[in-house]
Amino acid sequence: MRKLVYLGLGSNLGNRLENLRRAIQELRAAGVAVGRGSSVYESEPVDYTAQPRFLNAVVEAETELMPRQLLQRLQHIERRLGRRRGVRGGPRTIDIDILVFGEHVMHTAALTIPHPRLAERRFVLQPLCELAAGLRHPADRQTVSALLAGLSGGGQVKKVAGSRYLRPDT
Repeated sequence: MRKLVYLGLGSNLGNRLENLRRAIQELRAAGVAVGRGSSVYESEPVDYTAQPRFLNAVVEAETELMPRQLLQRLQHIERRLGRRRGVRGGPRTIDIDILVFGEHVMHTAALTIPHPRLAERRFVLQPLCELAAGLRHPADRQTVSALLAGLSGGGQVKKVAGSRYLRPDT
């Protein structure tokens, strides 16, 4: 049975826009049915701030994979696209996070769903709101638009490209 998932994409090394586009191509090749994508936003780094600005976006997708299987596929894609894990929160060619996985709520050492900092990050909430403003956070049941409206911080974001720039054929 297919589950609706929302994935957050981020890049701050190399050709950031191309990294996002390649990640979407890789997701499709890995059997993740990517549907709509948000606009692309530029944001300041959070936590570890001594690094370049990020480009961020969110995609809506469907998958028959279970959450841990999806995580393994995402990590494989990240490695294929040159991600090397070093400093926590440090620079990266690509970061792909599971934001929401259907109605799943889980917390393990390897994976927390929904994403544990989803409600704190404007660079995630703004593009997610573009796709699914009425989506309810599976744990606290607030809508994405309410979470975004209630966010006092979360970093500055600026729309830099429309959703059409994430389509691999453009």
